Amino acid sequence: MSEFWLDFEKPVVELEKKILSLKVSAEHSKIDFSSEIADLEEKKEKLKKEIYGSLTSWQKVMLARHPGRPYTLDYIKIICENFVELHGDRAFGDDPALVCGLATIDNKPVVVIGHQKGRTVQENIDRNFGMAHPEGYRKALRLMKIAEKFNRPIVTFIDTAGAYPGIAAEERGQAEAIARNLREMSCLEVPVISIVIGEGGSGGAIGIGVANKIAMLENAYYSVISPEGCAAILFRDASKSQEATEALKLTAKDLLKNGVIDEIIKEPIGGAHVDAVETAMNIKRFINKSLLSLLKMTRQQLEEDRYEKFRKIGVFEETKVKETKVTNKKAKSEKGNIKPRR
Repeated sequence: MSEFWLDFEKPVVELEKKILSLKVSAEHSKIDFSSEIADLEEKKEKLKKEIYGSLTSWQKVMLARHPGRPYTLDYIKIICENFVELHGDRAFGDDPALVCGLATIDNKPVVVIGHQKGRTVQENIDRNFGMAHPEGYRKALRLMKIAEKFNRPIVTFIDTAGAYPGIAAEERGQAEAIARNLREMSCLEVPVISIVIGEGGSGGAIGIGVANKIAMLENAYYSVISPEGCAAILFRDASKSQEATEALKLTAKDLLKNGVIDEIIKEPIGGAHVDAVETAMNIKRFINKSLLSLLKMTRQQLEEDRYEKFRKIGVFEETKVKETKVTNKKAKSEKGNIKPRR
């Protein structure tokens, strides 16, 4: 049973407590409660399917932020072999918020890049809560260029609330670092695969997310801005973040429907933190399937494929307002009312 739970998980937690209590009683009193425990287990599984099968967008955001959720290094340990982490951007320093290194996946050499949060308060301070500085994005780009030089596919794990917005980060060129990554990633001549494993916030996410294949875990989110930030700007009230979440269409289901991502990766009932190994194996299957198709492409085809993918994202419609006598008269009237500056 998890030590941390969300409000909507309380009915399941209560049943888990009852089951645990019966097991302890059975052990001490030597009374057989197996049938009662079995009934409660069945009821718990049914309740979990009901709750997690009808989550709202906001509840999925809460699951994406769950402190027990697996992070990049957790997945690397399960998915990759021979991982060697590389450090530094060769300009300013290292950024622990972005993990970069060389590895193999089923004997296929790859470069792995991903945001990394911490488990404890100190780890989160060290990792800056997974919010990268400019040197993090420059380190990632350095590894991408190494991947291109040695013809290694790139796999990125996205999990950040956003790029770090502090004064020091801005002074060192945060916007320029992300913009450079967008430009350079669009021109890479090796396969790029991105998976949103938790939070996918703004430029901090897209800074390592210009890929040929993009997938999201079932309970992850991917958005131009956090729900709280959107609510503060649009509604002047950060407490309206649930409203903003619905409007942003940031869930995996919404983004697959709108053509932003290619696939939704299944999570265990209850979220990725319930079974990290199962989730990692689902991610690994997606990576292997994607590599199978992408490795057949030429370097030029990979670049063109990425370009076309992002050109197709988003829909807009242009309309032309017909001019009428009324609008013409109004325009002339407004023009005549303009007073010259003195």
